[in-house]
Amino acid sequence: MLQFAIFIGKTRETIRKQYSEETLKILDELRLLDDDFMTMVFDENKEATDLMLNIILKRDDMKAIKVERQEIQKEMKNPLVGGRGVRLDIYAKDSEGRTYDIEVQQSDSGADVHRARFNSAMLDVRMLKAGQDFSEINESYVIFITKHDIVGAGLPMYHADRVFKETGEDFGDGNHIVYVNGSYDGDSSIGRLMHDFRSYNSAEMYYPELANQVRYYKESKEGREVMCKAIEEYAEKRSEESRIETLFNIMKGLMESMKWTAEQAMNAMQISDSDKAILTKRF
Repeated sequence: MLQFAIFIGKTRETIRKQYSEETLKILDELRLLDDDFMTMVFDENKEATDLMLNIILKRDDMKAIKVERQEIQKEMKNPLVGGRGVRLDIYAKDSEGRTYDIEVQQSDSGADVHRARFNSAMLDVRMLKAGQDFSEINESYVIFITKHDIVGAGLPMYHADRVFKETGEDFGDGNHIVYVNGSYDGDSSIGRLMHDFRSYNSAEMYYPELANQVRYYKESKEGREVMCKAIEEYAEKRSEESRIETLFNIMKGLMESMKWTAEQAMNAMQISDSDKAILTKRF
């Protein structure tokens, strides 16, 4: 353990020369409950996705889910012109043709039930090709892993399936929405899974399918460099987005107060041509 600690210390010292202390602090505080880090860990790691789905959906070895295809940060465009699209944290399809959208949400608002409905619809609308019968549509699952217990009943998971209200019988349309309580700490497979999602250190984790990738990104020189670069690129992107948002708000204020057109406001602000192109699209 002492030799390992010395190795990690040297790794961090080497990377510290390249990246700021703030960046390294952010990296050390990342957990699987942070969606950007989670998608990095699960990228090309179908074993981790298999593990997660089988625990959440309580499948045993005889009915185990086997992911055949998955995409990280998959963008789904709305077929309607001007319609809102969605970006899925993890999109997966198993050997039986079932599809999954797995989302990690820090804020309760990010797991709004209407968002779950919308994501579910975006999965379903892509399942059938022209000429296929409606009965051929496969099962779909939208799974939200939330930092807090958003339902508040203290349970590890909450399953939302359609039922006939008068009889309580399952509607049977194959549409499933699941909320996983990320704060759950029970002595069970789902409790251990959520413990791993909350862990900062791979040594504290139960499941090697998760711990190995967390260890790579947080403790190896190569992995930490990848993460530090991603963190700084993200920070630069957010800074640029904030700059554009500020310009846009000033521009709208001038248009309202001075009764100017967008072009007049941008000229008065001496906006560059490149920023003009970006701001014009905001209208």
